[in-house]
Amino acid sequence: MRKAFFLSTVVLCLTAVLTPAALAAEMALAPEAPQVCYPAAITRSDDGSELKKLYDLGPEDDPAGIPRSDFEQDGIHYTLTDLLRQELPEYDERQHTETVSLQSPSKDMASVLSLLPQEREFVTEDGYTGTLTLRLDTVQVEVSGYGSAEKEVSAIRSYPNLADQDTANIPKTIEDNGHTLTLQSIDWQTDNTAIADGYALGDRFTAVATYTGTATSSYVTGYTVTADYTGTVGRINLDRVRYVAIFEGTAILPVPSPADAEVPAASFPWIAVLLPLGAILIAGATMGAVLLFKRRQESEEVEPE
Repeated sequence: MRKAFFLSTVVLCLTAVLTPAALAAEMALAPEAPQVCYPAAITRSDDGSELKKLYDLGPEDDPAGIPRSDFEQDGIHYTLTDLLRQELPEYDERQHTETVSLQSPSKDMASVLSLLPQEREFVTEDGYTGTLTLRLDTVQVEVSGYGSAEKEVSAIRSYPNLADQDTANIPKTIEDNGHTLTLQSIDWQTDNTAIADGYALGDRFTAVATYTGTATSSYVTGYTVTADYTGTVGRINLDRVRYVAIFEGTAILPVPSPADAEVPAASFPWIAVLLPLGAILIAGATMGAVLLFKRRQESEEVEPE
């Protein structure tokens, strides 16, 4: 007896401990119920035989939340017979500014504007389209880059009244307009001051020196033109869906109460027939039981002799 009581106590304790854990695990595994959807409109036929509920759902709405169970309304029982799905196209528009950038060989505004039409068709990254108009106050021209070029430059220097034709007296380099030039050649010219017996006396010389070098110059390679186009763009969105729940209606007939039940005017008198018949059956059964009892007594009295 004590052993049975101990086992029963252990079973009860284990049940009390494990039941909450099992319920928690069951609740964690149970799928989350979809959010209930509410109709945007309801239409019903004149006789109530058909009722439609319209649900306009967005991308985040789950159609599983549309009620599908039977219901009663105005004495009619409705049952879902069909659920239709329809795409809802919706036109959406907004203001948009598009910045364009292009290259121009010149910064002259007339040349720049010839590259920019007054109106342009644009398609945005998210599919909106429209005709946008140029805003002249946003047109900007900036240098896009520079190039460099080299050219040979030269200069001539004269060094007069030299006693002889010694090149040591001639500078080997000179600076000319910010460029360093190197001596390339010398042309010697004689300045005679006196001639005797065919010889020039007191000759003086003039050195005409030619210097050459390379000059590097930079130039603009082109210009970048930027401008804004503004206007209205639009697109047709298909991200909304309409669901039409169709219910078939059946009129609910009233159930008659026992008080409202009508007694037939003329019916067969079953009670008058069944009562005598029942009395006869009871009497017959009673007599049979008495006879059976008397026979048993007689048989018991004969056996001792």
